[in-house]
Amino acid sequence: MLKEDVSEAVIARLTVFADLLTRWNSRINLVAPSDLDQLWDRHIADCVQLFGLIARHEAVTDLGSGAGFPGLIMAICGCDGVTLVEADGRKCSFLREAARASGVHVTIVNSRIEDARLPAADVVTARALAPLPRLLDWAQPLLTGGGRCLFLKGRKAEEELTAVRSRWHMMVARTQSRTDPDGVILSLSQIRRVAPMNC
Repeated sequence: MLKEDVSEAVIARLTVFADLLTRWNSRINLVAPSDLDQLWDRHIADCVQLFGLIARHEAVTDLGSGAGFPGLIMAICGCDGVTLVEADGRKCSFLREAARASGVHVTIVNSRIEDARLPAADVVTARALAPLPRLLDWAQPLLTGGGRCLFLKGRKAEEELTAVRSRWHMMVARTQSRTDPDGVILSLSQIRRVAPMNC
């Protein structure tokens, strides 16, 4: 899947990232040790799917970036203006080193999402971070007027959409994952809160 989506130069940078992650993973729990053998298919290729859904010039804020999925992968693929938000200082150290080694520029914000001071984004992304009700509480205030969210979700995506219908109105587009038969990319736009946060 990767070779048809990105250039050989991008694959080379992703290889640098993957090698660095593998080395750091023994000191910092970036991914489950059992995932290292499937790092490319389970994590990297999963995130590369988003590249075709984001224009290069769009400002992207990635919430709970962790090991760089999907935000740093988007930057390595060629997205400009990517901001990574991560509360764990050790993971931020990895993100800084991985960005340097991969030759990409990103802004790294070492903060809890709710405490971060962030510029408005065209796109807010997240992967394996939180259920949709919490993601929308975090993401919607960060979006530009015409902005959208791209969330990589698993088999509970429809349940999560049902759970937010009483509080949020939005346009929903679904893209079937090419790496996980149970996975889906939710594209959420025109997001508007219709009930208070404590409802």
